[in-house]
Amino acid sequence: MDPMKTSRRNFLSLAIGLPIAGATLAACGSSGPGTESSGGDGGGDGSGGTYWYLSVDPNETIRRTSLDRFNKANANQAIKGTAFQNDAYKEKIKVAIGAGQAPTVIWGWGGGGLASWVDAGAVDDLTSWFDENPDQKERRFPASFAAATVDGKIYAVPAETVTPIVLFYNKKVFSEAGLQPPTSWEDILALVPKFKEKDIAPFALAGQSRWTNMMWLEFLFDRIGGPEIFQAVFEGKADAWSDPAAIKALGEVQKLVEAGGFVKGFSSITADTNADQALLTSGKAAMMLHGAWTYGSMKEEGGDFVSGGDLGFMNFPPVSGGTGDPSNTYGNPGQYYSLSSKATPEQKEAAKNFFKTQVLSDAEQTDWVNDAGQVPIVVGVDKKFSGLEDAEWLQFVYDTASKAKTFSQSWDQALSPAAAEELLNNIAKLFALDITPEEFAKNMNAVIGK
Repeated sequence: MDPMKTSRRNFLSLAIGLPIAGATLAACGSSGPGTESSGGDGGGDGSGGTYWYLSVDPNETIRRTSLDRFNKANANQAIKGTAFQNDAYKEKIKVAIGAGQAPTVIWGWGGGGLASWVDAGAVDDLTSWFDENPDQKERRFPASFAAATVDGKIYAVPAETVTPIVLFYNKKVFSEAGLQPPTSWEDILALVPKFKEKDIAPFALAGQSRWTNMMWLEFLFDRIGGPEIFQAVFEGKADAWSDPAAIKALGEVQKLVEAGGFVKGFSSITADTNADQALLTSGKAAMMLHGAWTYGSMKEEGGDFVSGGDLGFMNFPPVSGGTGDPSNTYGNPGQYYSLSSKATPEQKEAAKNFFKTQVLSDAEQTDWVNDAGQVPIVVGVDKKFSGLEDAEWLQFVYDTASKAKTFSQSWDQALSPAAAEELLNNIAKLFALDITPEEFAKNMNAVIGK
């Protein structure tokens, strides 16, 4: 069975018109790729099974602390946790699932990857668990469930935080240049030569990582033709990448590349080094399109860039003549915890107890807000923001997510792993100007539905 066929209906079926706190919250999510760090032990003797998750603080510490709290209160169900670097985790979890040796609790991004696990029979259907615990579903952002759902059934517990992709800018650089932040795509193109004249890179970009380039296409596709353009790809419609709006979006991003919109040598910069963020915080670049997950590292590593008020942020601006709603966003409205089908009944019971009592508990919510400056996927969590140093940022993230007409899952997580890899390869070629928009479309049309 093709894993994409089991999950296609979920990309936008839960995406539009979901009311939350008087607004609409929409669609799927994927996690921003993590940066690398050394692994660590989350504690526990493993009697309740194992739990693998991503490293890098402050997120790693919060995950480990949550597990430690659970193990202290449930010694007879203690779960052993282990942290892995991002790329190492992706490979290790793939091998473990293929060998039938996955951890009890599987940390993931949902979407196409989850669908492949479902297709392999590697994870349990958790729909009945949510039916038995309706409060667990009601308290979470509705948008978070789309990427956890395959063929109408829930196979993962939405967890952690919402992190949309954001257009960041350096207020000080703009002020000293006598320029205003962009309010349209046309403004972005017009700003490029003005910053280049001052020897400032218009945009920082870690192009070697490829998924960073993808974010530009996600927004341009959306702003020009709406989320339905990629939805057609997701649903496996023939030649969907050749839609006129798609070809225009591909051409627009190459126009930005040709104009010198990105820092010189962007194709050799990796996101894991945070070098792209350093360009923005040091004033060597004026803007950066990146996930909200970068806020914490910019605050920690960027001197007084954040605390001094030089960081500006906004949703991606509209494109003149485009049909996409300007409130739409992409990114990550949650991370996902699945339950291994190979676990013992005792291990499964321990994992479900962990999901119910610790995941997004009040204590964990507080840790995410206070220690990571991130927004948990909990309805009404913005009540915790009052008086905090990061309150303005946290409210921006909450509002961006809760007011989006469509909050869509990042393409490389929505697609199957094979199709996602082909996508990233062709995006790299597009940004290197090695292929035309038409060639990109032809190459990607060949792998639709695979």
